[in-house]
Amino acid sequence: MGMKTRAWLLIGLWIAVLAALTPFAGSLDDVKSDKETDYLPAAAQSTLAAELEATLPGGTSNVLLVVYQRDTGVTDADRATATAHYAALRAKYGTESGPPQPLTANDGQALMYPVIVDQSHGESAEYIEEFRAMVAEHPQGLTVQVTGPGALGADFEGAFEGIDERLLLVTALVVTVILLLTYRSPLLWLVPLISVAAANIASMAAVYGLAKVFDVTVNDQSAAVLTILVFGVGTDYALLIVARYREELHHRSDVAGAMLSALRTSVPAIAASAATVSLGLLCLLAADMNSAAGMGPVGAAGIVCTLLVMVTLFPALLVVCGRWIFWPRIPHVQNNIQSKATLWDRIGTNIARRPVVSALASVAVLGLLSLGLLGNTDALSRADQFVQTPESVEGTKTLAAHFPDRAGTPLLIMTPNGSRDAVLRAAETDPGIGAAEAGRTGPEFSEITAIPRDPADSPAEYATIERLRSALPDLAPGTVVGGPSASNLDIATSSERDRWVVIPLVLLVVTIVLGLLLRSIAAPIGLVLTVVLSFGSALGASVFLFEHLFGFEGLDSGLILLAFLFLVALGVDYNIFLVSRAREEAQRHGTRAGILRSLSVTGGVITSAGIVLAATFAVLVTLPLVSLAQIGFTVAFGVLLDTLLVRSILVPALTLIAGPRVWWPSQMPEPTQPHPATRDPELLPL
Repeated sequence: MGMKTRAWLLIGLWIAVLAALTPFAGSLDDVKSDKETDYLPAAAQSTLAAELEATLPGGTSNVLLVVYQRDTGVTDADRATATAHYAALRAKYGTESGPPQPLTANDGQALMYPVIVDQSHGESAEYIEEFRAMVAEHPQGLTVQVTGPGALGADFEGAFEGIDERLLLVTALVVTVILLLTYRSPLLWLVPLISVAAANIASMAAVYGLAKVFDVTVNDQSAAVLTILVFGVGTDYALLIVARYREELHHRSDVAGAMLSALRTSVPAIAASAATVSLGLLCLLAADMNSAAGMGPVGAAGIVCTLLVMVTLFPALLVVCGRWIFWPRIPHVQNNIQSKATLWDRIGTNIARRPVVSALASVAVLGLLSLGLLGNTDALSRADQFVQTPESVEGTKTLAAHFPDRAGTPLLIMTPNGSRDAVLRAAETDPGIGAAEAGRTGPEFSEITAIPRDPADSPAEYATIERLRSALPDLAPGTVVGGPSASNLDIATSSERDRWVVIPLVLLVVTIVLGLLLRSIAAPIGLVLTVVLSFGSALGASVFLFEHLFGFEGLDSGLILLAFLFLVALGVDYNIFLVSRAREEAQRHGTRAGILRSLSVTGGVITSAGIVLAATFAVLVTLPLVSLAQIGFTVAFGVLLDTLLVRSILVPALTLIAGPRVWWPSQMPEPTQPHPATRDPELLPL
């Protein structure tokens, strides 16, 4: 059976597999969940409070606050309107909790009332539009805003509406444009794009299986990152395979033989890259945060599926297409390729002349960018999670301005039934609480709603939560304090813990994988240190730009961990491609010539791969949530920094300074070809 026949059979097999997987991929939305408990640490008090609340009559509830404001002071007509709205909402949503009539602010410029909606009406996102429509008619000049935890949650979930389709479309468009510019061919770009699309289907189906069988948490954030990873990493693998394949086509007339040779030389580095990223992602399983722990297997499944598709289906498609797929720059067999000096040859020559200066200059640039870490690294509040300010956030500001005793987000206190009255009195007398009210009673636990005096997610409000959590369990064992602000406090605490646990684990795993690949101790340690320095620089530059250009009010709690994971794992990828080729060349030409030859040979394709990956992550910046925008920008900036500075200048300079010692404890054999040929720039896309 000929190689082309086998390629056709492989393509047919993949078509059958993808046809079977497509229904499961399309069902991924059915297992996604963006409930608060899907993000929170499993053992946090806020998680326990939410679980206990679900045992109450009506299940979990959403608190929505309606605030009315008029600069010149509310009128009798305004009060009548608010009272009518309140009565209609209470009748519609069947709750008798809350004050008997709207509350008036001390300055006379605002009215407000809470509406507690139980689980029978679904999630707040399902009825928020109807809820807001019921208060839409009001006297001219009166501002009416629906805010509170339920409205904030609905606006947060609404920000994800249509995000999958938009993200997929924009990412595919970005990859298409870059492939067209890279290959300058009207045909070749289709093959990697088709293959990556197949990898995306396989990945979504695999993640659906993980969610159904192993109950892995899948939310919109992890689904968005999955799409970006598959398209970015898949396109990178395609660029590397095509670069080697084009090389072989200049030496072989047999297309299938050229592809087999290209795969033998490129797949080990690609597999090591996939192993590094996958194992790094699986380190997230050690995280307390449900959202982070869920992203680990989701991302790892995407990487593994992408690897399988790109080393099987993608080469098969190229083989059946033959040389014509490269038109108009079809590679022909050339027995005597004329050596030409390339841009990367010149860069390597300049580095070789002054390796110490090149290394110090690179470190100086990275260190300067790291100074941005001195800027605002405070955690984002719940209200600052949106790129565009929604009504719920504006309402929070209005509420804080006119009801300072109720500036905080309502806290949910769950206490054993017999202790309800004592806990209520303790909450009411706490100096940080403006008001407290007993709510529903369940079989074992009762709820108490407490309104902090201080603004939501402020240090003072957090101090109140910690004080209550310290005092109330002594009064009534089993009492827990939850609610949105308590959740943010738990997220910040757990995120800090996760950084101390997961980051060292990622460093250990990545170093071990590099050591096994390069059969060295010195090289992996050096490479990991350069990537860590690159991460600090990317984060520093991002912090500076977030504060002074984007106007973000702080950093998302999960940014540091996720950015570190992606930048270290993906940054090491490019070092794997460079240094593994350098080791291969060093065995023939020696370490000095090997690293320069590797830079010349891999410079164009790795730069193209870095630009693709950075561009795909940059797509996240277009999304309406600050958390995704920050992850997208930081990773995109870091990948470019690593590609253009660390891998292109710093790593070659350090390798030249270290010489053969870089391979320690391995002993590099004497070079068999002391004078390497230079590269033809036509062999690699630039």
